[in-house]
Amino acid sequence: MREFCIRWSKRFFICSAAVLFLFCAGCGSAANRGKSTVRIGVGLYRSDDTFINNLRRELEQYAKEYEQESGTKIVLDIQAAKGNQSVQNRQVDRFVSLDCDVLCVNPVDRMAVSSIIDKAMAADIPLVFFNRQPSTEDMNRWDRLCYVGVDAKETAVLQGQIVADHYREHPEQLDPNGDGVVSYVLLEGETSHQDSLIRTEWSVKTILDKGVPLERLTGGIGNWERSQASALMEQWLGQYGKKIELVLSNNDDMALGALDAMERAGITGICVVGIDATDPGLAAVREGKMIGTVSADKAGYAKTIFDTAVELSEKGSTAKEKYYWCRQEILTGVEN
Repeated sequence: MREFCIRWSKRFFICSAAVLFLFCAGCGSAANRGKSTVRIGVGLYRSDDTFINNLRRELEQYAKEYEQESGTKIVLDIQAAKGNQSVQNRQVDRFVSLDCDVLCVNPVDRMAVSSIIDKAMAADIPLVFFNRQPSTEDMNRWDRLCYVGVDAKETAVLQGQIVADHYREHPEQLDPNGDGVVSYVLLEGETSHQDSLIRTEWSVKTILDKGVPLERLTGGIGNWERSQASALMEQWLGQYGKKIELVLSNNDDMALGALDAMERAGITGICVVGIDATDPGLAAVREGKMIGTVSADKAGYAKTIFDTAVELSEKGSTAKEKYYWCRQEILTGVEN
């Protein structure tokens, strides 16, 4: 029988403090200063990303709660760009034409946000980026601009900790052939996404630093997608078979894709670890199909995006912080 074991991250600079502060500040700007409606333009890089959809639902829920509590009408105009930066740029043009009070953008390409910043600055509409962190140069262009996200290095270290802890407790599961080395494959997100690059580097480094002997068999770009990861894993199973002992995945969707391929091949006994704590990912942990995942506080994440946006919607207000980092935690299934 399995249950969830939650171990909190040791970092203390977390989203909850920012949420409390910004909630109070946000209420003051919208409700107490007479702003009856706040129109927020929200741009998503894609609508079929599981984590982004979870975040969207939390954002919508919190907006409803805020509206009921404050009496301020909240209009969320949410558009998805289908992974196309040109489409997202046109959506931003639409937000500007509708005279949105603030923009919240999950950019398609974090290195191609200059035009979005130009449009926002020209219209004097404050801008909150989230999930994909623009360059420092872009972030420093304006004082009505900020970023909300999770620390990718912390994410990777926590994922590495999951593997290291599991190896300490169940070495036979991570090294079933007993050769003294854990042979792994790596499912990476997009090549241009900073979180993918950092997760890949620091997850492996953490596992090695914790004394787990690793051997990389292969890796590939799954673009965060379950189907692409499944195709890659099917290929690797054909090439390496049960020599694969561990699947390190940059997110839960790709980890689930690996599990899909394993199920089709009738192969069990390979440890899989993900990131994001999506509902399907958590189900896989509960069922013992994944050894763990890393969860961002999605409710706190969405609240910080929203409260920051409401505060910035007040004419002339500036971002009190340039970056807001949200709390993360480890979620693993452990046997009684």
